[in-house]
Amino acid sequence: MRSSRRRFFILGAAVAGTSLAAAPPVSADITSELGRLLGRTRYRWLVGDHHTHTQYSYDAMYTVDNVVSGARLHGADWLVITDHGYPAHEKSSVEPTNVDVRAARRKHRDVLLWQGIEWNVPGAEHATVFFAPGADEATLLRTFERTYDSRLTDSGSGSAENEAKAIAAVRWLRQNTRDPIVVVNHPSRNGRVAPHELRALRDTGLAIGMEGAPGAQADGFPKPDGNGGARGGYVNNPGTDSWPGYPAEAYRTYGGFDWMTAKLGGIWDSLLAEGKGFWITSNSDSHYNRGDVLARPAVPGDYYDKTGKYPDPVDSGVPHLLAPYADFYPGEFSRTYAGATARTHSAVASALRAGRIWVTHGGLVDNLEVAVHGDGQSATYGDRIRVRRGSSVTVVIAARMACRPNGSGSIPQLRRLDLIQGLITGTASPDAVSAPATRVAQSFQPRWWPGHTVLFQHTFRDVRAPFYARVRGTDGNRHAPGGIEPAPDVIGDSDPFQDLWCYTNPVFVDVW
Repeated sequence: MRSSRRRFFILGAAVAGTSLAAAPPVSADITSELGRLLGRTRYRWLVGDHHTHTQYSYDAMYTVDNVVSGARLHGADWLVITDHGYPAHEKSSVEPTNVDVRAARRKHRDVLLWQGIEWNVPGAEHATVFFAPGADEATLLRTFERTYDSRLTDSGSGSAENEAKAIAAVRWLRQNTRDPIVVVNHPSRNGRVAPHELRALRDTGLAIGMEGAPGAQADGFPKPDGNGGARGGYVNNPGTDSWPGYPAEAYRTYGGFDWMTAKLGGIWDSLLAEGKGFWITSNSDSHYNRGDVLARPAVPGDYYDKTGKYPDPVDSGVPHLLAPYADFYPGEFSRTYAGATARTHSAVASALRAGRIWVTHGGLVDNLEVAVHGDGQSATYGDRIRVRRGSSVTVVIAARMACRPNGSGSIPQLRRLDLIQGLITGTASPDAVSAPATRVAQSFQPRWWPGHTVLFQHTFRDVRAPFYARVRGTDGNRHAPGGIEPAPDVIGDSDPFQDLWCYTNPVFVDVW
């Protein structure tokens, strides 16, 4: 297929010295469809976080109210509490957490709140699990944890038997809960989630995707004591349970994003090249938030094992700068935007399941939306259109520039957007790790006016084969040598605010 030259527009401003009227026109049908797709009457782009921890996790400290209040302060609309599966948690924590969650729902009515769990996946590592709130949510959650969490069932090691237990667990969720969602967490951190496990979970229809970027982004800051952390805690090397096909670079982040996401034509693209949805998210993984003065009181070493809960944190007067796996509050640095039709639990769950999701770090952009148009059809993230062979397909990207300072005190600047095209080649081998036909179809360099919306258009002409399109953006601060790909984060010296990226989920184009 042939691609058009780029077209660049700014709504309400001049473009690189050329007036809007003098710029190549966007056809009326594209403009109309873009307005319909991106109009607020269709989708509400709600900010959320599906991976957070409280005092009911063996390695965290915040009360449920602390986490929800912090999320609300930083503009989150929805939130999932996901304390770790653990023997003491199953024994003592699920019901008390539920009491606190219900209290937080009453107090913070503008935040859609779920009680979930960070599931220790049999044969793998971690995943977020949550389902529709209800009178029996705690009972169902506790039953799931007791029956299927690998810490409680001694099923963590990689084996065909344990991988089958993971699939059985997801099927149990389908049969016993409403609106269940599973998201694979930090997929490359320890290399324990093999490509065939991702595909098997995806094919259940409940595992909607994976964390495109892990939480714990503040762990990359240089630490005063000289001990080096890394964004997401990605400081590992292959272990005995790691899948042997992963290269050394898989155990690092790239601009804060997991290698599976960041590598062009890598594992994420190999999954999308099958023509099936597998979406990315982002999150805080909040445990100990950088700069916070709250601290966990000193307790005996076996305190949590006996109680399933730590005491409420107290004001220490000293900001956290040395905490391991340092995080941010939900919405403070990492944001997952879900395109919901209403402000309800079910509408957000439907948006996540459909892949109407884009993610950003450090407030790089205030909004990022995409419309794909062809043969009278239009689609946005997670959707698909079907066009005749030889048709033209136009992608329109709308990005609203950041206009507020982020946590670093500066207003981030989006310096480049990449439109990425991947060919749909059909079912791949279970452990496929690459999609070599993936390419950057066009890069766009926005002129930065805070608060303005920039609009780009790219047309794929004479389309002969099915493909998908996705978008990523960057502040342009760091790239791999000699190119535009993200660079690996430096262990012990990776200020997350100095290397910001955003990513969208794909739109699929089928050809007949």
